Amino acid sequence: MNLRFSRKAVLRAVAVASVLLLGWLATSQGPLAPTRVTLTKVQLGPLLESTFGIGTVEARRSYALGPTTASRVARVLVDQGDAVTAGQLLAELDPVDLDDRVASGRLVAQRAASAVRAAQAELVAAQSRALVAVASARRSAELRARGFFSQEAADAKQQEANAATAVADATAAQLAAARRDHERALADVAGVGKLRAQALLASPVDGIVSARLFEPGSTIVAGQAVLQVIDPASLWVRARIDQGQAGGVRVGQSAEIVLRSDAKRVYPGEVRRVDWLSDSVAEERIVNVAFAAIPDALSIGELVEVTIGTAELPDAPWLPTAAVKRVDRQDGVWRIKDGRVTFHPVEVGISTLDGRSQILAGLAAGDEVVVHSEQALQPDAKVRVVVAIVGARR
Repeated sequence: MNLRFSRKAVLRAVAVASVLLLGWLATSQGPLAPTRVTLTKVQLGPLLESTFGIGTVEARRSYALGPTTASRVARVLVDQGDAVTAGQLLAELDPVDLDDRVASGRLVAQRAASAVRAAQAELVAAQSRALVAVASARRSAELRARGFFSQEAADAKQQEANAATAVADATAAQLAAARRDHERALADVAGVGKLRAQALLASPVDGIVSARLFEPGSTIVAGQAVLQVIDPASLWVRARIDQGQAGGVRVGQSAEIVLRSDAKRVYPGEVRRVDWLSDSVAEERIVNVAFAAIPDALSIGELVEVTIGTAELPDAPWLPTAAVKRVDRQDGVWRIKDGRVTFHPVEVGISTLDGRSQILAGLAAGDEVVVHSEQALQPDAKVRVVVAIVGARR
């Protein structure tokens, strides 16, 4: 009898312990347990709003040197990376028959100049004959008036004067035509000379040869570049900034540039231009950033990372961005009261790339809010404050 009673007591004790254990597990570790959260306080300090983008190194002033007509490359005198000066001959194209055309044009111009000189001499002679004929006709008319000359003779003299004047006018017209022919011949020579000059590719600036695109013997079409020359002082970064973050970017703002080839070093820069035309497909805006001092061994086309400071506040209340939540299209934070959370609306200002958000209204310095929770919070949910959340509840 005592042994049976002892067994029942043990079973009851085990059952009670199991129920208590299950209850403890349900209220401390299971679905009925309070959600573990960590807290943070509103702090005061400097904030720097920044925007980030990826870009490439490009030359603002780049020159593609090539012919205006189809040509064959005769010589290339420089190579990629060579420093050149303004006016230096870099390459020469095969002039084909341009030299002959220049010589032929000069001969035509010389012949036209001779024609002009001959016409000028003829005009002088014709004008002299016309003056004599007009004077003779005037004298004959005076003698006819006195009765010393017949009418027929006077009319003949006047006819000779008219004819001489007409010849002088015709000779003047021939001189004008000869001059126009001479001018046209000179223009043809100048035009062919320009074509011949275009066969010589010279550097327009002091710069660096960035690309040698063709070798001697290559045939190229009009407008195709043989060489590319850049002004090394015009190197800058063409960065792409998300349109949602580009609204505060302005010319003159400071920037930090990190090269892909030198990721441990930060180069200072400045925004020099914000393009008016945006990329509607990628939803990006082009921002051009210049180096404060151009780094050595910089390569065109190299990828870079750009961080632009758009706003700076010396002393502002802030919270970690992770503490700010959006519920029903309202920014706010979770605050604890009597072991339960309530959603507290706030007005948020600028945000920094290191994960801090300015608090414009709704909180004061020192106010505590929830920064992390092991699961999504709901209004009036029970919570338990811990120092750190080691693992999320499953």
